Amino acid sequence: MKRIILIAALVAGTFFMGNAQEIKSQWNGKRVAILGDSISDPALAENAGWKCWWAYLEDMMGIKAMSYARNGWQMDGMVKQAQSLYDQRAMDVDAIIIFCGTNDFNASVPLGEWYSEEMVQTVKDGAETTLKHRTLVMSGDTFCGRVNILMNWLRTNYPEKQVILLTPLHRGYATFGKTNVQPDELYANCNGDYIGDFAAKIREAGSVWSVPVIDLNAISGIIPNNPEHTRYINKTDTDRLHTSSAGHKRMAAAIAYQLLAYPASF
Repeated sequence: MKRIILIAALVAGTFFMGNAQEIKSQWNGKRVAILGDSISDPALAENAGWKCWWAYLEDMMGIKAMSYARNGWQMDGMVKQAQSLYDQRAMDVDAIIIFCGTNDFNASVPLGEWYSEEMVQTVKDGAETTLKHRTLVMSGDTFCGRVNILMNWLRTNYPEKQVILLTPLHRGYATFGKTNVQPDELYANCNGDYIGDFAAKIREAGSVWSVPVIDLNAISGIIPNNPEHTRYINKTDTDRLHTSSAGHKRMAAAIAYQLLAYPASF
């Protein structure tokens, strides 16, 4: 029986070392850049005293994480973070993970569309005809436009690198001062859109840009509004928006097993 269990572990590529779980996979030793907001910000994590999800991934999968994430940033700032990565490391990176969108929701950035459409004259089967034609929206005024700008930049500057998108987490109530009070996810933003609508757009972006999407909104298992999920929340009275170290660890576990399905490099 012990031999059967050992063989099963070898096939799965999973080994248990005490209370820590280490996954041997194609991600071991890979250099992974993180773009995002407060959830992935190393400075905020240090100040708040929590361990980030990508730091847990370093323990679990042996990746070498480099986080360029900054507190409060929206999707339109991701190109700037990506540019910092390029300026500092050029091609010395294997994969790029983007975890952003919750601040765009809070700022009521319009969702927008991926494409604009018009009728254009062209040649089909040797004859001139007019067909409907679409063009990617490259505008920082909408969420879809911001994602398009970012993904176009990454596809242009890192054409051979793995790029993965994460959907935003569920949101709980948070107050960071009189002028920064954020209702929980049961409330829409000022445009009438919910956080789930932004997560849905990230899922769509996977098809638009042919990149993997890890649907953390669906698979993290963290529901900040649930009283029993207090262990995963930063501060139950003032900050149910950010996760505790336990929340980050749970996120990392969910992300890790999704990453096993994707190449770490090409």
